[in-house]
Amino acid sequence: MQTSAIYPGTFDPITNGHLDLIARASRLYDRVVVAVAVNKNKITLFSMDERVALAKTVTLEFPNVLVIGFDNLLVDCARQQGVDVILRGLRAVSDFEYEFQLAGMNRRLAPELETVFLTPAEQYEFISSSMIREIAQLHGDVSCFVPELVHRSLINKFKCE
Repeated sequence: MQTSAIYPGTFDPITNGHLDLIARASRLYDRVVVAVAVNKNKITLFSMDERVALAKTVTLEFPNVLVIGFDNLLVDCARQQGVDVILRGLRAVSDFEYEFQLAGMNRRLAPELETVFLTPAEQYEFISSSMIREIAQLHGDVSCFVPELVHRSLINKFKCE
C-alpha cells in the first residue's frame, strides 16, 4: 500500500528545520507533497512563485517529494493530491494548542485524513521563518539556518535596504 503525506506551510523562507522534517517524512512515506500556501492574513517576503521555486530547488535530492503551491483549503488540496496524511511540525509546546485546534478542524472537514506531528531535530527547534526574515533584514548571518540558495535569496531581497 502506497502512503503519502502533505506538508503544508508558507515556507517564507524554507529553512533547514523544514528540510529536516521533509527528509524524515521522505523516509516514512512513499510520496511527500510540500504544499506552499497562500496566506491572505500574512504579507510574505517572497512571492508564491519564489517560495515554490526555492522549495523545489532545495528538495531536489528527495525523489519522492513534490512541491506545489495552493490557495484553497488544505483538506481540499490534500484530497486533490490523493494524500493520506497531513504532516505538521511541532517546535515547542507553544505550537501545540494551535496545531491541536487545526488538526481537530481538519478532522471535522476531512475525517479520512490523519494528522501526524513530527518534532524537529534539536538544532532546529528554535528556527522559525519569521525569525530568519527579521535577522536577515537586519543583515545578520542566517547561513547556518537556511540552505545556501535561500541565504543568497535573502541577501538579494534585503541588499537595497
